[in-house]
Amino acid sequence: MENILSKEEIEALLTAVFEGKIDPDRELSRVVGDVATYDLFSTNAYKGFVPNMDLIYEGYIRYNRVTLSNRLRKMVEIRKTSARAYKFDEFLQTLPSPVCMAIFKIDPLKGAALLALDSALVFSVVDSILGGAGSPKLPEGDRMFTSIELKLMEKFVKDILQDMEKAWSPLIASHMSLIKIEMNPRLVNIVPPEYQVVATTLEIQIEQSIGTMTVVVPYMTIDPIRDKLKSGSQYDLMAVDPEWSMRLSKGLLDAPMELVVELGSAQISMAELLNLTPGDTILLNNTFDCDLNIHLGGVQKFRGAPGVKHGNKAIRIMEVIRQEEGATR
Repeated sequence: MENILSKEEIEALLTAVFEGKIDPDRELSRVVGDVATYDLFSTNAYKGFVPNMDLIYEGYIRYNRVTLSNRLRKMVEIRKTSARAYKFDEFLQTLPSPVCMAIFKIDPLKGAALLALDSALVFSVVDSILGGAGSPKLPEGDRMFTSIELKLMEKFVKDILQDMEKAWSPLIASHMSLIKIEMNPRLVNIVPPEYQVVATTLEIQIEQSIGTMTVVVPYMTIDPIRDKLKSGSQYDLMAVDPEWSMRLSKGLLDAPMELVVELGSAQISMAELLNLTPGDTILLNNTFDCDLNIHLGGVQKFRGAPGVKHGNKAIRIMEVIRQEEGATR
């Protein structure tokens, strides 16, 4: 039960105040207990705030690995190496020079986010797009990127953002759009310097060349979806890996299939069948001047004309049989 003053205690307290025995200002200014300092911008204040952000990047890696392999026509591997929180100005101080920074918007979330790509990744991507081996010799010194290199990286970044949208889709339907590409960290201000951001670093290997890309998302941007991130219930951890699907498709294309050409057919009675002996002849109802049925895996798929090529018996496909639509020439 709460401690409530009685009528007599209240009258005694008022009397003491009027007589000057108690100074209200002094009583209110007394420090009760210890004072704890709390920094609203401290990383510890957000500890455990985004426990499932790694699920987003795992999905992104599955999608983007296939996209980059197809775009660059080279084997690409992507690995998540680290994830930590920074104050934004502290993160900018960790960036190498030169660095390609792509600022993008995540609609409908507020604020902007950042992609930081180091020079090793930029030069490897540019070399691959232009038909090279993907292992360029890095320029000496801190040469800045040319306008052509930045234009090529713009297309590369847009591919990344499309795959990032797919990775975020189980959590929130979003549209990610590129705002601009910068090389000078001083011109990048997605949030005030003291604001907290989550920086996730990915290592991208193109053939033998290895570069890094860091995805920087402000805490204020992901604050509206923090409950979904904590629950993690929106994610389908059994999602199909696109790379596995690609390998399966390639394996199916190499699978052997039995192809049978039906030269003709005939009907005989059971008595005729029982009386057949070696050397007997069965007349077929087809002649070799008409199209023959071609069966693939026991299913009629084509019709064709018989012939000879390079001394071998051959069949030329003349018609494709579609089960749903009927025969189509």
